[in-house]
Amino acid sequence: MIIAVGDLVWDILVKPDGLLLPGGDTTGSIKLAPGGSAASVAAWVARCGAPAGFVGAVGADVLGDLIAADLRQEGVEAHIVRLRHSETGVVLALIDRAGQRSMVTNRGADHQLMPDMLPETALRACRHLHVTAWSLFGDPPRAAALLAAQIASASGATISFDPASYQIIREIGRDQFDRITADLPVDILFPNREEGEALTGEREPQAIAAALRERFPGALVALKLDRDGCFIMDHTLARHVPGQTINAPVDTTGAGDAFDGAFLARYLTTGDALAAARFANRIGAWVAQRPGARPPVDHELQRILRDAV
Repeated sequence: MIIAVGDLVWDILVKPDGLLLPGGDTTGSIKLAPGGSAASVAAWVARCGAPAGFVGAVGADVLGDLIAADLRQEGVEAHIVRLRHSETGVVLALIDRAGQRSMVTNRGADHQLMPDMLPETALRACRHLHVTAWSLFGDPPRAAALLAAQIASASGATISFDPASYQIIREIGRDQFDRITADLPVDILFPNREEGEALTGEREPQAIAAALRERFPGALVALKLDRDGCFIMDHTLARHVPGQTINAPVDTTGAGDAFDGAFLARYLTTGDALAAARFANRIGAWVAQRPGARPPVDHELQRILRDAV
């Protein structure tokens, strides 16, 4: 079982047809889609054929009912706490013409997970636990996420970590980020290029990866480079893995989380980091060409999954 702990929210995807001007009005597309960084990783682990679980909190509301049911339909074993005093989280994602997104996140029930809400039996039994920095930037849910990682690690599980937001890393500062993550055991690290630059001050992928391995000794670094693929570094290799050739992205929301889930599903099964990276690149590119973090499965995705067997 690969468990992700953290956020399960609804994404409101807004793609204007024109410029958004103060006091102005324009047409565009608006879509409600299941999201949450940690939940999306769990869903993609399941889609890619590995046993997946999720730990998190949603509100005791209709949105919570719907999103919990959606995650279970993805094949994820869901350990979800329902909170009456907090609403299910919602993220507004504004998508520009290049497919890049800017996000505004409310602090819903996903930010209220407490240590005493954790399913300790499931955490002790899992093979791997995934944590995103969205669960570490505030407390709660920081204490719960860190405890979940410590419980799983003490029972022999490996831990992966996604730094989540270069903007927040820059706002709180590198030193504060290091203090927040000091007690987090990390075996696999999933930054994107901007997060890697914010954490290290380096600009070139190999230099970023090397600096991150100094900060997280022994970790495998999978540095996500958008359309340029990724750069993989561990104690035996340092290799750029080219990305997939695609037209202009439709929506990059969730592409990085899809990469994480696909990489974990493949790497923890085969132990082959390069094959996992090539597979994850394909999954991330597929997501970037469709709206939402978890677009409906189509024939192309089915072909990608079959080819990977």
